[in-house]
Amino acid sequence: MSLPTQPFNTFILLLDYDNTFNQMKGEEEKEFEAIVNASGEHGIVVFSLGSMVSEIPMKKAMEIADALGSVPQTVLWRYTGEVPPNLPKNVKLVKWLPQNDLLAHPKTRAFITHGGSHGVYEGICNAVPMVIMPLFGDQMDNAKRVESRGAGLTLNILEMTSKDISDALKAVINDKKYKENIQRLSDLHLDRPIHPLDLAVHWVEFVMRHKGAPHLRPAAHDLNWIQYHSLDVFAFLLAVVLLILFISVKCCMFCCRKCCFKKGRKSKSGKSKTH
Repeated sequence: MSLPTQPFNTFILLLDYDNTFNQMKGEEEKEFEAIVNASGEHGIVVFSLGSMVSEIPMKKAMEIADALGSVPQTVLWRYTGEVPPNLPKNVKLVKWLPQNDLLAHPKTRAFITHGGSHGVYEGICNAVPMVIMPLFGDQMDNAKRVESRGAGLTLNILEMTSKDISDALKAVINDKKYKENIQRLSDLHLDRPIHPLDLAVHWVEFVMRHKGAPHLRPAAHDLNWIQYHSLDVFAFLLAVVLLILFISVKCCMFCCRKCCFKKGRKSKSGKSKTH
């Protein structure tokens, strides 16, 4: 007998992991392509803390800028805040960047990220070593998992210094073990019998062929509000606990009365004998 499960949404992430640029349109394509080609043999570093981080304190931004200027690579930094006054020449600030396309480019040497699930997956699939600066949620756990497998390094964004950032970035770029470990993870992740895009197409067509596939519909959709949140179960358990508590109190009161009644009888009998 199976219990109904809560309904859930299925998110399908479609990524192209070929080591070539995906199709990008217009001026943005030409701009990023020119930056990557101009990076020479040193290549590029992709830096993004996600769409939720629009700006950071100026002091921290200046420390990051100092660290980025210590590497010969061209750094593409997705940042929409105030431009640090010490921004080095090798750092290009952009409001948006095609993250997965840049990570898939063979000239990409490192990926500085906040450790979000999608970003970590993109880094793994494209075999790019990571420097992770987790901010909240599951990002700390993602960062530790990557670091424990030797595929990157983790920095505390509140305590890190310019030297910490520079040392971590140089380590993942120059130490071959990080590239080898991330490549091993990438090979494991991509070794599957069906390409993710083909699998997604299959399930979309499956649902269409079977008119919505009602047999895959979670039974929780048929539950009312009380059943869905298990309020009836909680109410039953609460009633059982209250009943047990009530019986326990009554038993204690009964025992107390018995004891008091016996003591009262003994005291009365003792007084009658003395008289």
